[in-house]
Amino acid sequence: MKMSGIMIGSDDPKRLADYYTKVFGKPEMDEGGFSGWKIGEAWVTVAAHDQVKGKNNSPGRIMWNVETPELKSDFEKFKAAGATVVQEPYQPAPGEDMWVCTFSDPDNNYFQLMSPM
Repeated sequence: MKMSGIMIGSDDPKRLADYYTKVFGKPEMDEGGFSGWKIGEAWVTVAAHDQVKGKNNSPGRIMWNVETPELKSDFEKFKAAGATVVQEPYQPAPGEDMWVCTFSDPDNNYFQLMSPM
């Protein structure tokens, strides 16, 4: 098996698509109510979903991660693009080379940048 992507359902997918376009750039796929960005080998897709209403009340339940060797510069790039910062870059295990930072989208879904493991 392999992970191929994540679909983020929303009652306002245009708002999320606009947000992720600012963060990741123009979607590689934008048709039929679906907007998608290919990040590495997986897709992040935004679409309407009839079971989703309003903002996520438990944003820490599921967090999706993007690995980058340029965490600090990508953090600044995302922040400048308007990404909502939940947690500035930090080291989960002091003394290790791994760094993590967390953002929130307009529906209050969390996603993280992580340095390579």
